[in-house]
Parts: sequence; structure tokens; C-alpha cells
Amino acid sequence: MIPPGFIQELLSRADIVEVVGRHVELKKAGINHKGLCPFHGEKSPSFIVSASRQTYHCFGCGVHGDALRFLIESGGLGFVDAVHELAQRVGLQVPDDGRSNDDRAEAARQKERRASVTEVLERAADHYRAQLKASPRAVDYLKRRGLTGAIAARFGIGYAPEGWRSLASAFPSYDDPVLSEAGLVIVQGDEPETQKRYDRFRDRIMFPIRSVQGDTIGFGGRVLDSGEPKYLNSPETPVFVKGRELYGLFEGRQAIRARGHALVVEGYMDVVALAQAGIENAVATLGTACTAEHVSKLFRFTEGVVFSFDGDAAGRRASARALEAALPHASDTRSIRFLFLPPEHDPDSFVREYGADAFQRHIDQSATLSRQLVDVAHEDCDLGTPEGRARFLSQARPLWSLLPDGGLRRQMLSEIARKAELADAELAQAWATSSVAGPRSGDGEHRPRAPTRARSLAARATRRPRSPEDHVVHMLFTHGQWWNELSAEDLDLLHALPAPHGELLAWLERELAEHGARPWAVVQAAVAVHEGMAQTLRQTLSADPADDDAEPADLRAALNMLLLADLDRRLSAMLPSVLGDANARAAYQSLAERRRQLKSGAAGAPSSG
Repeated sequence: MIPPGFIQELLSRADIVEVVGRHVELKKAGINHKGLCPFHGEKSPSFIVSASRQTYHCFGCGVHGDALRFLIESGGLGFVDAVHELAQRVGLQVPDDGRSNDDRAEAARQKERRASVTEVLERAADHYRAQLKASPRAVDYLKRRGLTGAIAARFGIGYAPEGWRSLASAFPSYDDPVLSEAGLVIVQGDEPETQKRYDRFRDRIMFPIRSVQGDTIGFGGRVLDSGEPKYLNSPETPVFVKGRELYGLFEGRQAIRARGHALVVEGYMDVVALAQAGIENAVATLGTACTAEHVSKLFRFTEGVVFSFDGDAAGRRASARALEAALPHASDTRSIRFLFLPPEHDPDSFVREYGADAFQRHIDQSATLSRQLVDVAHEDCDLGTPEGRARFLSQARPLWSLLPDGGLRRQMLSEIARKAELADAELAQAWATSSVAGPRSGDGEHRPRAPTRARSLAARATRRPRSPEDHVVHMLFTHGQWWNELSAEDLDLLHALPAPHGELLAWLERELAEHGARPWAVVQAAVAVHEGMAQTLRQTLSADPADDDAEPADLRAALNMLLLADLDRRLSAMLPSVLGDANARAAYQSLAERRRQLKSGAAGAPSSG
């Protein structure tokens, strides 16, 4: 803990005019300094910095504070990081925080390591920008995408030339291990004398990924033609973790404050194309689903977030994951909305074809978080039947449980009850009494605890026989490394599973994307913080302890059972149209053949194309 006395000394040593002046052009105005407010768009300066009081205040939007508050609000820093940055500027040492000498030495080594990686990445960014100017082909590609030189310069866009060792001309030593640590160079082989080194990025438009402070921490590279993969991202490094960073946040943070919301899209070109069209408050996730950490970071800059998705099935799945990430942050004062474009468009293509005004109309008409929650829970539910309403409640409850306490949570309970044709009090009582409490402490208060393996197995032994869905969930949660072996057909099948299996697997997919495969005990601890989901997982885990020692062939067998059931449903639904439609008949025969192969075991695992 940093002593309050040190904070007071730090603020007395700091010059707020110098701190703010690094970010805002200030002019002397009597005893104060004045400039354009960095927290909202304005043409006439109303942002006042007082050297005598060591404070800032904007008469336009009302923001005010001291030097520390300015670093936190303008740079998105946490309090501790802001204290350390300000202390470094004024030459103070932050007091001992209780760490050992070894811990402090290790922290210093890690800081130096991160600085070395950042320096290398900045030099690479300069190299790529210079290469863009020297490549008419790359410049022509950007022009055909509707980008000007000004917007390319603003985002620092560059070009990685063809060839295996282009970066050798940018660095004095191509063998420098920091190049590989920064994700710029790939090293093959363990022995130094036989190792092969080559550039990770070749013949790609390069989008530098910047931290909130403006440092280059990674890259996204897009092919110019039709190669694969279309986008290639930097690997995770000491300064870059994909699940935490947002492309365009550094460039768009002032526009986010000015417009009152952040627009979350899916690709680098979406962000840049929207900025070209004048919509400068867009950011993009970096090849991963939107995480709670992404949402938390955005709410440091604004009280409003609009998620934009393509209108196809993949976009709907991505929106459901974003909903889960956003729900815990949905306080009563925040606005969270969901925008769906026509299936044939992404933001880049839409804004180029229809313009910024048409895109803004989509933003204005975007769905509220409450509507999106109901829509996701309503999927595949016929509210005209008791069974459909029961399923709706089953799918709504884990989403509702993610909401923080407050007015929105209470109103959503009423909305869900109305849809399910129940009284509010009846639903509140049903959900309260059906939740499984943990053991009580001596004061009578519930204390949740994770079951031991013996207790978990004993509890499962008394359950009814489990479904193939249960077995698949169990095997993938306890053998996360198998997820990468699933085919596109498998993934489509799993994404379409209803609650609770589909929700559990969606959570697992995000966990694997962010952290990779981890031991079951670690996964169990990660899911335990989500009380509703942890309870659902305990109820869903397979009753068969053999699943703990399963082989990939066991997972394949369970998936094939699900595929067979899915094919049976689809074949039955197609029957009425087969007789009168040749195309439907051909599709039916194709599905029937696929079913025959699965049934006979000849198909094995479908290809992962």
C-alpha cells in the first residue's frame, strides 16, 4: 500500500502544467493556462489548468482533478501505475511496498526486458512505414481500400516486404534474441549453429498495435492478395497479451470521450475505414472474442459501449460472447448496445458503400443490452408453450445472474418473468430457492466452496445417466488441448448447443483463446469465480469417472453421436420439401450419405477445413 503522505508529497513536487502540457497544447491565460479539453470535442478552449492550485477543470464537460487524476483519466492507467509514472518524472522513489530485495530486483529485470522489447518493436514500426513508401503495390492496395495517406500516417500503417530477412536491414544484429522475443523473428532449431531465422511478417500490410500510452506493443499483418492466413498477429510477448489489448484505443480515445461511447468492431480495417469516414471512436479485438478485461478497459474512458457485429451466424455467436463479457459491468449508469449489420457487410464494406451517415443510423438503432439478453435467452424457444417458456428461463438465468446488483438487474427479472408468464415474486422465489448454497459458517452465513474431487465424484455417482452433451463438456473441460483438433463441423455443432452446454463451451472457448490449455484444477478455479456457471458445470459434469481418463477417440465417438442426432433432426425437417424440389432432394441425399458414413464409422473425424 502506498502511504497517503507520499501521495501528498508527490503532488506537491509535480507541476501539473508540465504533466498536462505533454498531452494538451496550453497557452497562458492570466494566472492560468488554457487549452482544448482532451476529454470531449470542442473548438473553443474551456479547459483550464491552474498552476497555483495544481488542478485542472473543464467548463465544458465538468472534468476536474490533479496530476494523478489526469494521468489516470487521459492514459487509462491504474492508480499504482500512475503513481509510479509521476514519481519517475519528479525523481521520487515510491516507498517500499513490502517486497523482498529479490522480488524488487526481479521486477526491475522484467521492466528492463519490457523496455527492450518495446524499443525493438518501435524500430520495426519505423522500418515498416519506410517500406510502405517504397512499395507502389502496397500503396495502391491501401488506395483501393479507400484510405488516404493521412489516415495511414495516423495509424502508423506500414508494409513488411517479401523476402525472408527484410528486418536484417533495420537492426544491427539479426541474431539479437530480443527480435524473437518481440515476435518479429521466428527461430527454428535448438542448436545455435544450426538455427534458422526468418521474419514472421512477409508481404503484408502492417498495423502497429499500440498501448494506451502510445507504445508499439505488437503488430497485425494483412495479406495483400488471397494468401492464408488473411490476418497474422504478433504472438504474446512480455508487453502484449491479446485478451487485454484493443486495436485503435490509443488513436480513438479522445473521440470515444467526445462521442460518449466506444464502438467495438472485429477487424483492423474496420477501425481504419471507419476513422477514414469520420467515425473515429472504433476499436477492435485482436483475433479473440471480447473479454471482460476488454470491457473493463473501455469503461475507463467512457460510460457507453456499442458492439458491432456482422449479421451472419458467426456474428450472432460473437455477440453472445460479448454479452457475457459485458453483463458484469452493466451498472445502472452505463449504456451497452449491440449493432448488427446486414449479413453481406462488415463495417469496412458498409461504410465504403453507404457512408458514415448510414452507419450512424445503425448505431442509433442498435439494440439495448436488455433486449440482447432477452433475444439470446429466447433463441430456439417457443414462448407459446410451457416447455418453451421453461427453456427460456433456463437460458436466461445464467445471463441474468451475471448482472451486478442494482435497478437493471431487478428490472430484468421483471422482464424475464413477464416473458415467461410468471409473477415477479414467483420467479424471484424460484431462482432464489433453487440456487444451491455452500456450507454455512459459524455465523450462519453461506460460504461457497469448491468440492473436493472425492465429494464431486460421490455426488455425481447418484445422478441419472448423462447425455452425450454432458460427456463432451466433461472431456473438453478436462482435456482442453483437444479443442484445437475440432473440425469446423464440430465447432458449428457445439456452438449451436442450447444451455447449459453451449454456454459452458462458449466460456471454455474464450478461456482457451486467452490462456491456452490448462490443468483441470486451474480451469476449475477459474470457473469457480462465476457462481452460477460453476454450479451449472458441477451439475453437467459426466457421471462416468472414465471420462477423466478418456482418449481422443472417446471424444470423437461422443461428437459423432451428437452429429448423428443433428443430422436426424435436419433430415426430418427436410422431408416435406423433398418430393417437389430437386435441389432439396439433392441436399437431402447428401445429408443422408453423411449420416450413413457416420453410422458405419467409415467417416471418422470430419476434416477441419
